[in-house]
Amino acid sequence: MFVLPAIDIKDGTCVRLYKGDYSTAHKVAESAVDTAKKFEADGAQWLHMVDLDGAKDGKRVNSDLILEVRKNCGMKIEVGGGIRDMEAVEFYLSNGIDRVILGSAAIRDPDFVKAAVKKYPNQIAVSIDARDGMVSADGWTDTSEVNYIELAKQMEDIGVKYIIFTDISKDGMLSGPNLTMLDELKSSVKCNIIASGGVANLMDVINLTALNIYGAISGKAIYTGGLDLKRALAAAEAVEEKK
Repeated sequence: MFVLPAIDIKDGTCVRLYKGDYSTAHKVAESAVDTAKKFEADGAQWLHMVDLDGAKDGKRVNSDLILEVRKNCGMKIEVGGGIRDMEAVEFYLSNGIDRVILGSAAIRDPDFVKAAVKKYPNQIAVSIDARDGMVSADGWTDTSEVNYIELAKQMEDIGVKYIIFTDISKDGMLSGPNLTMLDELKSSVKCNIIASGGVANLMDVINLTALNIYGAISGKAIYTGGLDLKRALAAAEAVEEKK
C-alpha cells in the first residue's frame, strides 16, 4: 500500500482544514517545496496535492506553486482541485504531474470524466467525498443526493481505475478512517481505492493495508507528529510482506 503525504494549498499557503470547512484553515508549513522535499527524503513515492481555492472556485488557482513543487522533487504527484475541463487535465499532465484528480466533475459532468479516462486511462483518479454517505461537491460546499457506492459504480463503468474516498466527518479529526465504508466500497468495485480522511496513526495504516487498500493519504497527522511518515511507510511494507 502506498502512503501519500498531503499538501493542501489555500491562498498560496500549506494548510489543513477540519471536516472540509474552509473557515477552519490553519497554516501547517512555511514552504510547500521544502515540505515535499522532506516527504521525499522520508521515502514517500507519491505526493497528494490539492488546490483548495481551485476546488471551491472551479478553476486552477494555485497551479504555479504546485508546478514549483513538481520541479523540485522526484516523487510522483497527484493533483486535485478545480480540474473541471480537459484543458486543466492536459495542463497538469503536460507539466509533469503524474495523476489528476476529478471530483465535482464526476457529479456535474460525467461525460467529461469519460472523455478524460479514455484519453488518459492510467492518469485519472476520481475523488468521492461523502457526508453521511452522500457525495459532496464544489470543495465540499454542496451535498448531492447521490450515494457514494452508486457513484463509484458509475465511475467504474466508464473506466476509472483510481478512486480516492473521503468520509468528510473524519477529515482532519485524527479519529481514524471509516473502515466500514472503505470495506464496502472496495467490495463494490474493482477500482484501486485510496483512503483519505482520519488517517492518524500507525494502526490506521496497518488496518488499511490489511483491507488491501491501494493507498492511504495522510496530512494533519504527519504535520502534528502523530504519524511518523518513515514508520508508516515501513509498517505498510511489513504488512504487505506478511500477506
